[in-house]
Amino acid sequence: MDSFEALVRLLLEKDGHWTRQSEKVNLSKIEKCATGKPSIPRPEIDVVAFRPSDNKIIAMEVKSLLDSPGVKADHLAKEFETTEGNYKLFTCKNYREIVFQRMLHDYRKEGLADANTQIQLGLAAGKIYSKDEPRLTLLFHERDWLLWSPSLLAKKATALSEIGYENDPFVLLAKLLVRNTF
Repeated sequence: MDSFEALVRLLLEKDGHWTRQSEKVNLSKIEKCATGKPSIPRPEIDVVAFRPSDNKIIAMEVKSLLDSPGVKADHLAKEFETTEGNYKLFTCKNYREIVFQRMLHDYRKEGLADANTQIQLGLAAGKIYSKDEPRLTLLFHERDWLLWSPSLLAKKATALSEIGYENDPFVLLAKLLVRNTF
């Protein structure tokens, strides 16, 4: 969902990151074959964020799932040899490594990364299934992934109400909601 991606992008920018939305990764034919699925389309990362002081790229997958059961821990805890399902970067280590290596190669070539730049996988979830949040939090901690839970997203979005005037729909909405509580 482009609007939810745009919100996450803005929140990352307010945290001091440079961002790109809907970033396509140009895998070569050889790299596609190495994933086990030579005819896969170009991978797309919902939001890519980089803060120079950290020298770390965040590859953020964004799932709103607001009118659904939400992100399920079981879907992210699975591991597959080849890409399957909606969480390919999370569930297929080989695919993730190939995509991230290509991203780093291309960013280095563009002068956007150096030999020490690392990529961290992240998920911004608008809704998490039932009581799966503690399990997801533990899974993400164990795998050194970044999780933006619904409560963290709400906190970050609410903080937008505290910044100076900006002609941005998310900032304006945050100010309206915070200043006019029901």
